[in-house]
Amino acid sequence: MPFPDSFATSRLEAERLTAEHLAEVRRMDSDPDFMAMLGGVRDAAGTAAYLARNLRHWDDYGFGLWMLRDALSQRFAGRAVLRHLLLDGTDEVEVGYGFYPEFWGRGLATEIAAACLQFGRQELRLGSMVALTRTDNVRSQRVMTRVGLVFERELTFERLPHVLFRSRPPSSAAPAAPWIGLPSSNPTGA
Repeated sequence: MPFPDSFATSRLEAERLTAEHLAEVRRMDSDPDFMAMLGGVRDAAGTAAYLARNLRHWDDYGFGLWMLRDALSQRFAGRAVLRHLLLDGTDEVEVGYGFYPEFWGRGLATEIAAACLQFGRQELRLGSMVALTRTDNVRSQRVMTRVGLVFERELTFERLPHVLFRSRPPSSAAPAAPWIGLPSSNPTGA
């Protein structure tokens, strides 16, 4: 059975990334608040490369990035991802998400992160998945803890300080650590 191209949670509709999403991805990549904890605003060439990389991931692995719509308004709300990530020489599968500021503080990141973790466990049969965030992205760290990810370590990723959280199979999941990074003066879309 192929991995789902689309799915819905109680408040979000997720659709597989396609080339037709270029304008919306560009809008996200141009939004300084959306991109504040995702590496910063990208130029048009950076967006094109990001889109191509994520389209290729779907072609190569059969899963990847989804564009998220608010189920009620049908407006784009953000994006979510399950994708391979080479981390310190190890191939991992990353759970990730980002939302426009008007969708922050509603629990949507928790909702979509939990759905992605469930797909990773049930559809991909993964024993472990990772999530990364900047050390000052406290809101995203709380989301990770809420969905059962456990703080593993600090690391440098793309030349910035990050923290790595990891999922464990439900039978071996350790209780979530209360570790939360430094207070953020620049909240994210998580």
